[in-house]
Amino acid sequence: MKRLKGKKQKAGVALNGNGSVSREADCGRKTKLAEIHQALISDPVDIETLRRAAASKGGLLTDELRRKVWPKLLNINVYDLPHKPGRDVREHHKDYNQVVLDVRRSMKRFPKGMPATERAVLQEQLIDTILEVLKGNPQLHYYQGYHDVAVSLLLVVGERMAIALLETLSNFHLRDFMDPTMDRTKHILNYLMPILEQVDKELHDFMIRAEVGTIFALSWLITWYGHVLSEFKHTLRLYDFFLASHPLMPIYLAATIVLHREKEVKQTECDMAMVHHLLSRIPQDLPYELLIGQAQDLFDQYPPSLLAKRAALQSRKSLSISTFQAFQRSTLHQRPDSVLQRLTKAQGAAAASRHGLEAALPREQGQLWGKGNRMVKMAVWGLSATLGAAVFAVAQTALDWGPDVLLQLF
Repeated sequence: MKRLKGKKQKAGVALNGNGSVSREADCGRKTKLAEIHQALISDPVDIETLRRAAASKGGLLTDELRRKVWPKLLNINVYDLPHKPGRDVREHHKDYNQVVLDVRRSMKRFPKGMPATERAVLQEQLIDTILEVLKGNPQLHYYQGYHDVAVSLLLVVGERMAIALLETLSNFHLRDFMDPTMDRTKHILNYLMPILEQVDKELHDFMIRAEVGTIFALSWLITWYGHVLSEFKHTLRLYDFFLASHPLMPIYLAATIVLHREKEVKQTECDMAMVHHLLSRIPQDLPYELLIGQAQDLFDQYPPSLLAKRAALQSRKSLSISTFQAFQRSTLHQRPDSVLQRLTKAQGAAAASRHGLEAALPREQGQLWGKGNRMVKMAVWGLSATLGAAVFAVAQTALDWGPDVLLQLF
């Protein structure tokens, strides 16, 4: 068996004799919190630091931080979120009945002890969230398990943000699962055995002889493990990791889980049904931090491009893989939330000024305004003694931010 050249795992939270968290662990947590905060207020936002924080030990630590960092990892403007779905989102939708059935069966995905009335409200929001994304993206096809991803987002960030996050994930990280057929999903699953072959040839050959295939990992992959884990905190830890990583990272984690259970697998009768039964029941006491670190090491040692060559896999068959680099680049030039808030207010003020001037202008001038002639706009603003000072202040602020922002405002 070829052992991973893994990085040393940091020790877990240490305890003093009286059971209190050690100063070292507390100091590490404070340092991480400070790094995340600094990354969020940097201009542009320090995405690389946020990715490292999400992937490293402990992930993003709190739901409050997730509400701030998850949107940045997916390039979401928190001040330009979708509106809450209207009543018409459910009308004549081809997937409505299936979505309702899946959501009604999802009781275990909600926190234990949650009042039934609160859960009922969240389930209605979950139905609307899913249908809103599907309605706005007709190229996407619903699959059973999609609601497991949606509910994990909804429980952390709320309905409007969940719609924005889910839409981006559906068009990038989850895109292969949302085709009308399972061809692309099977293609992603096909990366599992080549990873195992590189690390443990004996285990790989045993599974080949058993003809177990990779279908045991299907629900892990398409739900980002949300459907198979009983503790929500573990699901959130994995979501931190996956949101900051390549779309194939869930299959690398699947490989580390199988490798972690190597002895159990090899001691099982070499029979398809027996091995499938063992592997499809994921243990609830897995050492998640260890496995996350090993998955990252596997990805670094055997990237998808290398596996594709060795296993005759064609990465172009995967929409998630082929669009990932462009998606990553799109996240690099985001403004901090404080700047986005000022921009939003400035855009609102500019829009209000335009609305008032259009009403006061003769029809011909109003038409010129509507055509977007910036020079005409500036000329008209110059004629307005009442609004001139305010608009000049907005324009000057935008110039301080840069020409790109100025174009957004005008």
